Amino acid sequence: MSDYVPTLVHRRAARRGTSLTRRTCQRSRSVSLLVAVALGLAATGCGAAGSGRGAPRAATATNASAAAPSSAIPQSRPQAIEPTAGVQAAAVAPAAQDPVGDPNAHAPSLAEVESELRQEVVAVKTTDATYINPLQYVSRWERTDQGVDANMPVGAPILAPCPVKVLAIIPDWYAGQPLVYFELLDGPDAGKVQYVAEEITDVAPAGTYLQQGQPVARYAASGTGIEYGWSTLNGVTLARATTGYEEGQVTPAGLSIRAWLNALGANAGSG
Repeated sequence: MSDYVPTLVHRRAARRGTSLTRRTCQRSRSVSLLVAVALGLAATGCGAAGSGRGAPRAATATNASAAAPSSAIPQSRPQAIEPTAGVQAAAVAPAAQDPVGDPNAHAPSLAEVESELRQEVVAVKTTDATYINPLQYVSRWERTDQGVDANMPVGAPILAPCPVKVLAIIPDWYAGQPLVYFELLDGPDAGKVQYVAEEITDVAPAGTYLQQGQPVARYAASGTGIEYGWSTLNGVTLARATTGYEEGQVTPAGLSIRAWLNALGANAGSG
């Protein structure tokens, strides 16, 4: 009996161990199966999620392509133009309105430019300087018209009443005789312009600066006497530029210059 009992016990233990081993293996297989299923579900979910994010983008791109017609998208066509050596470029015909301006126009000559520069007036301010009588050698006073008419001995000078700039000479002003006009550069009338005309010669050139008392011109041997008066900047007498003038008419500009001369002691009378 003592030998039998242990053998029975051992058999029962062996059976229990085998049963436990089987159960453990079954549990391990179940856990492995569950893990595999879980991993498969996770992979399926990631794929579905990835497909869910990518699908709208693909749809958007498709919709954008469908919304914009192919004609609205500029298609680049790079081209290379290689000139042919020795071939002259084709002339371009001018438009109907070309050329602009006068095709025959040309730049003024140097002489014309110098003439215009000589006629430029000087910017001056009035001063308290006094004038001298420019017609000190008058032998006979004549009428008042655009200016004051007078006679002088041949060769007698017409003087600059103050520093002046000779602006220009008009060669044939009246009956083939010249007119010269000049700007007063000093005194209360600085900036104003005077003229002397008709029977004059040895006229100072345009652009010349003269000091007070220097000759502007001299009385010629023949002619119609001299006329002295106020001028405009372009050589038109002040009488014509203001009230107009008819031959022999007494003008305000003429009366003004006579009064101006009398104030310098010319004794020109009332005219």
